[in-house]
Amino acid sequence: MTSSRQLSARTPARPSPGSAFLFVLSTMACLAGLVATYYFFVQTTTGQFIDESALVEAVEMHGPAGKAATRFLDWLPTISLVMAAVVVLFVTVIRRHWAEAGIAVAACIGANVATQVLKDLLPPRPDKGVLTLELNSLPSGHTTLAASAAAAVFLMVSPRWRPMAGFIGGTFAIASGVSTLINQWHRPADVVAAFLLVGAFMIPAGWLILRRGSWNEWDGFGGHLGSARIWLTLPVLIGLASAGVAVYSLIRIAPSPWQETSTTNYFWAGISLIVIAGYLATVATTSLFAFASRRRGTPRR
Repeated sequence: MTSSRQLSARTPARPSPGSAFLFVLSTMACLAGLVATYYFFVQTTTGQFIDESALVEAVEMHGPAGKAATRFLDWLPTISLVMAAVVVLFVTVIRRHWAEAGIAVAACIGANVATQVLKDLLPPRPDKGVLTLELNSLPSGHTTLAASAAAAVFLMVSPRWRPMAGFIGGTFAIASGVSTLINQWHRPADVVAAFLLVGAFMIPAGWLILRRGSWNEWDGFGGHLGSARIWLTLPVLIGLASAGVAVYSLIRIAPSPWQETSTTNYFWAGISLIVIAGYLATVATTSLFAFASRRRGTPRR
């Protein structure tokens, strides 16, 4: 006769009650943020000026940093694909999570296809009196590739490894976005839009994976190296420091008796925007999945 413990062990651990609403809300927030980013930074004069100024001032940083950024961007597609393929294949083959791998890969592909479609469908940048290329560059394809690969890894690792995977993956995506700005390939808004677009695809995919309950239990924060609270603390601290840099940079160029002609202030404000957006997404997503994942010993449904 099968014991109740054995039956419990065979029963999938469904997401925590109430988490479905949070996943829907998070997806809608990503879509709303994407629309707001496009409208402000593309359709308004102020947004265009801030975005374009950051891109123009990147010329000042294009020395050794530019060469390193170029090398990184050249290797980015290979790094992203290898990173995602190794983890996804390892989890799929070892744990036989074929359906989960299919969901993660489909969402990853969907985000990258959507990026290219948006580039073609969105109209050219309107003339708002700002000297800029009319060609639409939003969202950043390189950033989408890096962020979606990192997100696929995040979805496929077990819950106890997700906080660390989120921080490392978020840092990788931020580095790719910063590199595109330093290399003058993309404006800050292009990078932020890529983060939001990836979130709109990967968050629903994550919910579908959690619903399967294949490996949806953990011991909570602090129960394992991969789930140490430092992986949430670090992005928060870096994000706050970046916010300080952004405020300082914008104050220096704001109309005032001590206003200065910007040489790199818009650039640093743009870098800060990318870092803040990337790590905010990291913390929010990690917290969302942590809430949805069941603690060991919690009664299953």
